Formats: sequence, C-alpha cells, structure tokens
Amino acid sequence: MKISVVIPCRNEARHIGAFLESLSNQEAVGIELEILVADGESDDGTGKLLATYCEKDPRVRIISNPGRIVSTGLNAAIEAARGDIIVRMDVHAEYASDYIKTCLEVLQSTGAWNVGGPARTRASGTMGRAIAAAYGSPFSTGGAKFHDENYEGFVDTVTYGCWRKTTLERLGMFDEALVRNQDDELNLRTIRAGGTIWQSPNIVSWYKPRSSLRALFRQYFQYGYWKVAVIRKHSVPASWRHLVPGLFVSLNIFLFAGTLAAWLLGYESAFRMLVLCLGLSLGSYFIGLLVASAHGGRKAGLKAGLMLPIVFATYHVSYGLGFLAGLARGPVQSGRVEPTEDVFSALSR
Repeated sequence: MKISVVIPCRNEARHIGAFLESLSNQEAVGIELEILVADGESDDGTGKLLATYCEKDPRVRIISNPGRIVSTGLNAAIEAARGDIIVRMDVHAEYASDYIKTCLEVLQSTGAWNVGGPARTRASGTMGRAIAAAYGSPFSTGGAKFHDENYEGFVDTVTYGCWRKTTLERLGMFDEALVRNQDDELNLRTIRAGGTIWQSPNIVSWYKPRSSLRALFRQYFQYGYWKVAVIRKHSVPASWRHLVPGLFVSLNIFLFAGTLAAWLLGYESAFRMLVLCLGLSLGSYFIGLLVASAHGGRKAGLKAGLMLPIVFATYHVSYGLGFLAGLARGPVQSGRVEPTEDVFSALSR
C-alpha cells in the first residue's frame, strides 16, 4: 500500500533535517512511502536543505506552496500525493517508530474518516515544561479528549490526522481562508457530513510546545482569532469550550470598565456592587489557578509548577483577546493570507 506523508513547513532550517532523519526510522514493511514537504517560500535556507534531502532520499519531494500558510501547503501536497492514504505530520513533533504503521492499522480497523493519537508533549527548559503541563491540563483545555493520553474512542478533533485521500477530496480539503484552526474546521466538517474521528493511544507522537510566554501568547491569540472565522462559517462552535475564554475576558473587561465609570461618575452604590462582582470573578479565577497549578506542578516539578499560574493565565487571556479581536475585526475575507501580514497571521515560533 502506498502512503503519502504531507508536511507543511516555512522557515524550518533548524528543525527540518532532524525531522526528515526521524522519518527514516519509521517501520515501513509492506508500505510504499512518499514524503511531500510543502515549503511556503522559506527564506532561511530551508529550501536548500530540502533539496539536499531529496538527493539523499528519492521518497522526499518538495511541493511549492506560494500561499505560504499551512492550509494551502497541505492542500498542495495532498493534490500531488500518489498514495491512497494521507498522513499529516508536523516538523515540531517527534513520532514513535510505528506511528505511520499504527495510523494505517487504526484507520482500517475502525472505519473512521480520520484517526490520530492523543496530544502528548515533550518540552525542554523550565518554562517549556510549565507550558507543556498547562497544555495537558483540563483547566486550560476545557477537558478536550484529545489531551487525554489514555482515551480511546470517538473525538471531535484529533492531533495531526490520517485519512483516505478520497475522504479529503470528498470533504473539499482544508479551508485556505484559514491561517489557524484549519484542522479543527475540517474535523467539524467531517462530523457534520456524518463521518467519525477516532483517537487511539497506540498512535504515539510528542508535540513540542512553545518555550516562552511571548510565543505562547501569540500562538493562542491567533487560535482565538481564527476560531471566530470557523464559527462564522458554520454558525456553530465545534465545542462550547471554545467560547469560555472569550466570555471570561469580556466579562472582566466589562466589570472593570463599569467599575471605573461608576467611580468617575460618583455612583457609589453601583461602584461597590461592581467592585464586589469583579473581586468575585477574579478571586474565583485565582483560586482556580492555584488549584490547577498545584495539580499540574506534581508532574512538571517545583520550578515549573511555580510558573503555572502565569502560564494558565496566558493561555486563557491570549485566546480570549484573540476571540474578541476576531469578533471586532469582522468576517475573514476569502483567499490566501500572507503569513507575515500582521499579528493575526504571522508565524508564532
């Protein structure tokens, strides 16, 4: 059986070599493998490194991605794929040696339209470990099943993905108007079309989370912003958990603004009431931060655990602000978006 691995990338000179080398360790007995790297016009030397690997390994092909974003790159690679099965992989992840083989087995045994494994993480440095611990906590993710390393069964979205090529063609491929959340949007379309998404803990990979608060803030600000585009397109969120950060941030902005206005205008009774409401809101959230941080710190370690409150807050506030920015900025225009255009679409690593 022929399997096509599709990898979108842009400016990954520091990581693409190690990633492609790791693919040589994949168990591929009885599998004809092709590796399609969609390069988004990198300007850091990634293209030269890819050309070198193409000479070393004839399975590797470079696919042009003039759209320069993930969705256009994935679609270009899928269209060029010769395999019946498509496996999406990411440069910033590590994969068990049986990853591709297990994806194929689960896809065939379950009959699901898309399969993948849970979102495991590997991080380095104190801040990286704190970000990874928060990434796996229900407090920051709303209890999404794909963050549960032991869960097997139906999910609303899954990490990376493995499909039959005919399934992707029938669904209409990835939405090229989306810089972020194109995978969530495709999975939402899958479910609404009557398909199923299956998670198996036997499919093992490790995501490398951001290593700084600044990068994390930019990443989740964009996630929140582009989530609005997905909701506008389908008139319904894929999960109600996607709305919580935006509601939390807007509530506290409203309470703070109301408190300030009441104080300036001299409305003492309203001022006292709003101060109480604001205090209850922030106080409850602070208690939640401490409880979640104490729980997450057991795994992350003392130093990383001490950073968890600010990390959790970064997840929530950045996503919430991005969501509100998406509401304020209006519908996303169709067509391709330059990845370096602005804070809403610039690369965040």
